[in-house]
Amino acid sequence: MQATHTAAVAAAFLMLSACASAPQFDQQVLPQAVQVPAGHRVAMQTVGVGDITYECKARKDAAGQFEWTFIGPDAVLNDRSGKAVGKYFGPPATWESNDGSKVTATQLAVAPAGTGNIPHQLVRANPSVGMGAMFGVAYIQRVATKGGVAPAANCTAANAGSKEKVQYQADYIFWKAA
Repeated sequence: MQATHTAAVAAAFLMLSACASAPQFDQQVLPQAVQVPAGHRVAMQTVGVGDITYECKARKDAAGQFEWTFIGPDAVLNDRSGKAVGKYFGPPATWESNDGSKVTATQLAVAPAGTGNIPHQLVRANPSVGMGAMFGVAYIQRVATKGGVAPAANCTAANAGSKEKVQYQADYIFWKAA
């Protein structure tokens, strides 16, 4: 009897721990600009881990000035247990499942995510390629971002054309119609 009780307590603790560590994406706690419209459900949650490439380029609107320009991401998409389930790369921004299905998307909105972190983002997915996990994805949210902002290094005429990779992590939440 004691062993059964101990096992039940341990199982309950593990379930509570798993729930506590799995992020909850209550739309009401996210900035309104990046909330997914009603009528959608979470289809998949991933953690993207990788880097973003920036290039030092002349500013289009200011002669003689230079800035770090976003080139594209290169990240592995992991499930909550840490298993690689896909990748995120670009341009164009593309989320691809290990089953071969993939989507590109159009940015709808961004919202600040704290100093040193790329912003939260909401994108509308284009029709998928392939019939796997990405089939039917309507929206993708980027939340829980860490890092990824443009390099702190100077960007001047002397280093124009140079590229820098910056590490980042973000949760990508895939939504389908309910």
